[in-house]
Amino acid sequence: MKLSDAQRLDWLCLIRSENIGPRTFRTLVNRFGGAGRALEALPDLLRQGGRTITIADRGACAREMDALARLGGAFVCLGEAEYPTALRAIDAPPPVLSIIGRADRLAMPAVAIVGSRNASAAGLTFAERIAQDLGVAGMITISGLARGIDARVHRATLQTGTIAVVAGGLDKIYPSEHAELFDRIAETGVVVSEMPVGWEPRGRDFPRRNRIVSGMSLATVVIEAARRSGSLITARFAAEQNREVFSVPGSPLDPRAEGTNDLLRQGATLCTSAQDVIDALAPILRDGVPTPGSLFEDETASAAAEPLWDELDLFGETPPRSLAGHELDEESAPPLHPLVDARRASEPASDHEQPDVSLRVQALLGPAPVNVDDLARLADASVGLVRTVLLDLELNGRLERHGGNLVSLTDVSPDQSPPRTV
Repeated sequence: MKLSDAQRLDWLCLIRSENIGPRTFRTLVNRFGGAGRALEALPDLLRQGGRTITIADRGACAREMDALARLGGAFVCLGEAEYPTALRAIDAPPPVLSIIGRADRLAMPAVAIVGSRNASAAGLTFAERIAQDLGVAGMITISGLARGIDARVHRATLQTGTIAVVAGGLDKIYPSEHAELFDRIAETGVVVSEMPVGWEPRGRDFPRRNRIVSGMSLATVVIEAARRSGSLITARFAAEQNREVFSVPGSPLDPRAEGTNDLLRQGATLCTSAQDVIDALAPILRDGVPTPGSLFEDETASAAAEPLWDELDLFGETPPRSLAGHELDEESAPPLHPLVDARRASEPASDHEQPDVSLRVQALLGPAPVNVDDLARLADASVGLVRTVLLDLELNGRLERHGGNLVSLTDVSPDQSPPRTV
């Protein structure tokens, strides 16, 4: 299917109308035989039901199309050849996607890799390694352009291709310091959003984004996640979509591993290398994407959930749901440990300024040993300054040294006091 410009505008007007979400959109189009006819029928339908909504202004939607074109982007609609096949199979796929970059990348077999924004050096290193190995194996990585694991995955696979799914409009880059990364992704990969151009991301937009991240992917790999974090939202959506869910185990002493270890207890597949993912996806690549279902018995995966959209119940259908207790943006998730608390307290108002090097180094450390040179690279600091920070930690009895220039924290318990800075 290939829509004409007029049809594409009809689709955009319908999905941009008040209280019209993906499921209501699908119902209207199926009932009336097209988005244009649905728009014509909607006023009478609403009057008969005693409802009033605001139908999107056609001129405003045309201006949005022009604005996206000026950004170098395009709209891809459900059913068109460029629309991601895996995403088409989920329960409530977005009818219209905005994209900037190489549309052909959307046809590649994809793996989502998500995790902590305040990741450890070990977590970042593993994310980089598995992403690169998957890229070499011919798969494209998907993540959410967030800080930490997401950004590391995108940067690691710029050469082989990566997809960033964002929560706001494609002209509203979040976080703002990732503007340069956004542009680099668009050169070799693609950036995707279902939200209008000009839309500032809000709390409920992040779970919406997460369902697209998992829905476009054949598998989701979670690397470091606190309980109730945004990464677990993505894992839950992947489970409901009957996709493979992988979890990277972590130290039980590190709060950043609580969510991933919980996933393993609930039935996620252990992931220690890219080969684990490649082997599991081999039959899926051969047989096709499975239909939506549930891999977890946990009731929070499907029951008693908050709606993702304020949709009209026009024909007695239940709107799509988010995950109970996870309706907030992952930026609002509880801090991972006191080092993160201390770092946040020391951060200036500007998103572009960096916290103190000592706190950056300590936030990267955990129970898992990490190489000092890798630590300096990830902290964006000189090796000499990092060694000064490590010496201070050692004198305070909080650092353990291992062979091979490896170091680890001896204590990352949630009740420890903030670290002393150098």
